[in-house]
Amino acid sequence: MQAKKRYLTLFSAGACLILLFCFGGIQVPLSRRGPSRRDDRSLTGYHPGARWRRFPGSLQPFSSWEQDRSDDHNEHISPRQKRDANSGVYTGKRCRMDSCFDFSLCERNGFKVYVYPQQKGEKMSESYQNILSSIEGSRFYTPDPGQACLFVLSLDTLDRDQLSPQYVHNLKAKIQSLPLWNGGKNHIIFNLYSGTWPDYTEDLGFDIGLAMLAKASISTENFRPNFDVSIPLFSKDHPRTGGERGYLKHNTIPPYRKYMLVFKGKRYLTGIGSDTRNALYHVHNSEDVVLLTTCKHGKDWQKHKDTRCDRDNAEYDKYDYREMLYNSTFCLVPRGRRLGSFRFLEALQAACVPVMLSNGWELPFSEIIDWNTAAVIGDERLLLQIPSTVRSIHQDKILSLRQQTQFLWEAYFNSVEKIVLTTLEIIQDRVLQQTSRSNLMWNSLPGGLFTLPQYSTYLGEFPFYYAKLGIKPYPKFTAIIHVVTPLVSQSQPVMKLLVAVAKSQYCAQVIVLWNCDKPLPAKHRWPPTSVPVIVIEGESKVISSRFLPYDTIPTDAVLSLDEDTVLSTTEVDFAFTVWQSFPDRIVGYPARSHFWDSNKERWGYTSKWTNDYSMVLTGAAIYHKYYHYLYTTYLPASLKTMVDQMSNCEDILMNFLVSSVSKLPPIKVTQKKQYKETMMGQSSRASRWADPDHFAQRQTCMNKFASWFGTMPLVHSQMRLDPVLFKDQVSILRKKYRDIERL
Repeated sequence: MQAKKRYLTLFSAGACLILLFCFGGIQVPLSRRGPSRRDDRSLTGYHPGARWRRFPGSLQPFSSWEQDRSDDHNEHISPRQKRDANSGVYTGKRCRMDSCFDFSLCERNGFKVYVYPQQKGEKMSESYQNILSSIEGSRFYTPDPGQACLFVLSLDTLDRDQLSPQYVHNLKAKIQSLPLWNGGKNHIIFNLYSGTWPDYTEDLGFDIGLAMLAKASISTENFRPNFDVSIPLFSKDHPRTGGERGYLKHNTIPPYRKYMLVFKGKRYLTGIGSDTRNALYHVHNSEDVVLLTTCKHGKDWQKHKDTRCDRDNAEYDKYDYREMLYNSTFCLVPRGRRLGSFRFLEALQAACVPVMLSNGWELPFSEIIDWNTAAVIGDERLLLQIPSTVRSIHQDKILSLRQQTQFLWEAYFNSVEKIVLTTLEIIQDRVLQQTSRSNLMWNSLPGGLFTLPQYSTYLGEFPFYYAKLGIKPYPKFTAIIHVVTPLVSQSQPVMKLLVAVAKSQYCAQVIVLWNCDKPLPAKHRWPPTSVPVIVIEGESKVISSRFLPYDTIPTDAVLSLDEDTVLSTTEVDFAFTVWQSFPDRIVGYPARSHFWDSNKERWGYTSKWTNDYSMVLTGAAIYHKYYHYLYTTYLPASLKTMVDQMSNCEDILMNFLVSSVSKLPPIKVTQKKQYKETMMGQSSRASRWADPDHFAQRQTCMNKFASWFGTMPLVHSQMRLDPVLFKDQVSILRKKYRDIERL
């Protein structure tokens, strides 16, 4: 009996020793040269079963994980963790903003972006040069790295296909030698092409460390949510600024199109991306579903052609791609060798609803754009169901999808500049989360680039969302009278104007902006009014100060006035009534127009009385006060400096800005020839109309502004809004705005 107890005790002790050894309770030295790496981990806070080292900082686990993964290969990890560990795409696989981004760099100077100076002898593609130029021309740019929140390489990382002539060699060593690299922290890397034949992986050929990726054709597997940015694949011919308008404006609504579903492109006989395109012939019917492929690409295509190639090539040559694109309701966007395709942007511009057939592709700007409102997301495995699926979509839904393609194209995709600015705005929203844009701001007119959340995060503060919110703008306005001449007489036009405006039933207050070199007049010099009159001395006495976002403006509407404007109270009332129905536009009296001078090949400016107009001058106009904020913060300093030096063209620049945002013309109210005649008759030396260079300067301004915007945003209109019964042969007592009849 005692012997059995001794054997049982020895067995139990042996089992305990084995268990202790297996679970790490006993350390066995592997070498006599010192402690093992596992001993090092136990000394630095390692605990059995913990996946990461416990460092005091929050950024280090991700940077050190790749270095340690070979040492930890004996630990028990899941198959997914092994797959991630073996991924050679980049080391910061698990990076997120809160772990791989230093927010403290953005707290000092806000969201500023620094571009490394180009290194001598380094080649750079035109596309990458356009990206860097777009950043350097933006309001985010800073030439001082000490003020930067985000860093952009001057080394071209766009094309990382080793077979491409644009491929930059030795990029790894060049990046690692940069003094500000810091493991990639707070850097963003732009890339369009990665990998090469035959597998076209997403490996860039160098370690991006903790840097963010702005990448085309990125897969959902490698995409790091709320850290990377998926961008569209664009060609080298994609315009840097401006960009073309969408095609829908050329069509009737609801549109009728010849084809239901189209595609025309390469067919890959073997290799990645070949399966889907090889199967397209199954749903092609040569009638309303036209899906064309060709084998005729590459140097040795005939060596690999199959029995279908000749027939496919013949069918392919029968159709014009542009004709198909602009005459189809849906456009198939299958994957190519990589997940992304040029067809995506081409379909958006053509108002052809994209039918996505690229499983695993993280769609461009998916963080902010709701693609379900502008595209059909298909499945490569269900190709045969695509025709019946698109046929089942109702016409109303199709129209909605097509309209959204046009909005997204013009808001975010029609130029390199917009693609880059959208990328930066997305990152800024992450950094400044308390002032980030809502989903509605990104997915409805005018889009996130023109809706700056630093102004307000409440949609009701902007002129674009009143109808969606079911509210109306504040029913009063603030008048701002721009004064540049001294006050010498009570009969000056500015005195009469102040009294007439203050009498308006919609006037909340009057601001006199004193941009005169003479001292401010005493308060008793101003006429008594029933509303407050605030006199503000202009900042630096420059003309752009009339568009500053003054805190003293309590209303949504601003009535902008020149000191020599002649308006009656009735005219002011009617103009404001009209503006309440069009709060996102400029509404006013003096109209001007632009035209293209084919002889001089430049834009022209005219004040002639014609049947159309494209500008309403801010000498007598009403608009939303948000445009003051946009004028001050969105427009570049170079344009505002130009305006201030000439003391001219600020009204043209404001019209450019508002039309660029709204994509609509201003609204002229009631013909007022008296305004022009009065201005032309001004004898004051301070009057801009008396300056002989005034008109020539405005011609120059038109072309400078169009160059910066990259296009001509002004829109012509032939609409003029008059009061009901205006000029009708009825009793004057039946008319609401009677005084307008007599002007």
